Amino acid sequence: MKELSYLNKYFIKYKYSFSLGILITIIAQIFFLFTPKLVSQSFDVIEKFLKLSETDKKSSIITNFYEQELIHNILLIVGSAIIGGFLTFLMRQTLIVMSRHIEFDLKNEVFKQYENLSQNFYKQNRTGDLMNRISEDVSKVRMYVGPAVMYTINTVIRFAIVILYMYNVSPLLTLYTILPLPILSYCIFKLSSEINKRSTTFQQYLSKVSSFTQEIFSGIRVIKAYSLENQHQNNMIELSDESKRKSLDLAKVQSLFGPLMIALIGISNLVVIYFGGVMYINGTIPNIGTIAEFILYVNMLTWPVASLGWVSSMVQEAEASQKRLNEFLKIEPEIKNNNPNSSDIQGEIAFENINYTYEDTNIEALKEVSFTVKKGETLAILGKTGSGKSTILSLISRLYDVTSGKITIDGNEISTLNLNDLRNSIGIVPQDAFLFSDTIKNNIKFGNQNATDEEVIDAAKNAVVHDNIIAFNKQYDTILGERGITLSGGQKQRVSIARAIIKNPAILLFDDCLSAVDTETEETILNNLFEFCKDKTTIIVSHRVSSAKNADKIIILEDGKIIQQGSHNQLINQEGYYASLYLKQLSEKELL
Repeated sequence: MKELSYLNKYFIKYKYSFSLGILITIIAQIFFLFTPKLVSQSFDVIEKFLKLSETDKKSSIITNFYEQELIHNILLIVGSAIIGGFLTFLMRQTLIVMSRHIEFDLKNEVFKQYENLSQNFYKQNRTGDLMNRISEDVSKVRMYVGPAVMYTINTVIRFAIVILYMYNVSPLLTLYTILPLPILSYCIFKLSSEINKRSTTFQQYLSKVSSFTQEIFSGIRVIKAYSLENQHQNNMIELSDESKRKSLDLAKVQSLFGPLMIALIGISNLVVIYFGGVMYINGTIPNIGTIAEFILYVNMLTWPVASLGWVSSMVQEAEASQKRLNEFLKIEPEIKNNNPNSSDIQGEIAFENINYTYEDTNIEALKEVSFTVKKGETLAILGKTGSGKSTILSLISRLYDVTSGKITIDGNEISTLNLNDLRNSIGIVPQDAFLFSDTIKNNIKFGNQNATDEEVIDAAKNAVVHDNIIAFNKQYDTILGERGITLSGGQKQRVSIARAIIKNPAILLFDDCLSAVDTETEETILNNLFEFCKDKTTIIVSHRVSSAKNADKIIILEDGKIIQQGSHNQLINQEGYYASLYLKQLSEKELL
């Protein structure tokens, strides 16, 4: 139960609903307990009538009296059952609804933590596993805070009240009746331990299946292109078979509870009938109605006792799930908002002796990198693959914090700025253009939810994608497939550019976002961007000289170090990477 203690804060939050549910449960059990007593009284009435003389039995007055007693008891039994049933309905409405509120809060907390965690976390965890935690694991936890808690409260209260009633009627018969309960407790203890172990294993395999299928769905085009369907089908069968075995192992243990509960309750009934009958014959209990009353008491305990197994199973599964949730809910985000006050971002960026090493791979991506970009200037960054270009953009948007050195924005160290204001002031077009399964319009408006249709069209025109969009049947209302699969690579990149433009940020970061665009279209987009970015700080990462030649400054990276920097005219007149790249791409263009 240690892991589940994390949920206590939610019980405190909903303490009024929780307390009301307990109160309703107590009242409901009291009404249900009227039935055994009334049945006992009814048996007493019948027994008294049977002991009357034949003359008295033939008297209509006496017969009517006993009939009225029975009818009165029957009406009270029906009335108490209806009231008890209605109160049980209210109990479920109170406690189960409370569990849905807790589920809602927990899912939001999990999702918020997902958003707060850094890029390193997502490198180390698979998407399918994360999806399984927020869906399957949270659902298991809800079963604990809802049905498990409700039935536990119901069981405890019913046991306390029923045993008290039974003891008042016959202490000795009560003792005989509860004799099987210690055996039941021991069995539950042993089975619960085994369920906890097998439930944890099963949840782990369930995450593996989710991760595997998610990865296959995302890469289905590659799998089909390489004709690897059968191979992955076999892998899925193996994984599913192992998951099925773990599920069956868990189910086998869980299936022991039902028969065990029924057997023990049956034994309790036999104990009541036998010992109660002996005590009635010996005159220890005054009337036979007591035996009927005790049988009803035992059967009232049937479901609570039977539910102990189910509740125990739910608690064990919930603890295993909550443990998985706690593993990352208790992770302190590496990137924190250190300034709750708002920050006004103008856009001047300075790197001072920046070093950065990726924790997961221990690769030293940047080494003593220094440069300055003033507000309204454009910086182009070129270099070979893996030279550290994208890392610079990630550091500017604080997806990572530097290992050493200092980054300043408008003269303020980046870690002292309000994180939300910093990122809101940046428009970034990533190297891998990601689009949501939504309309094209909404994908562009993602950069500015309040943008008008005219602004969406203007952004699309600046990104030179408007003509492509209006060629679709539904134009801007065209629904894109997952990850924007409906569009070509170049179209996805241009929609991503439009999304960044419509945000109208102080800083624009373009991470090789024109790699899938032809040279002519690239030229048009760049001309539009340079016009749009006149008063904005712009950083362009590229492999093409054509994307960099009009920039105010150009830096060349190699193995994380700046090996050249200057303007286009300065660099083409220097021997080195930029001049050779320029000549190479110029000759390729002439050949075309």
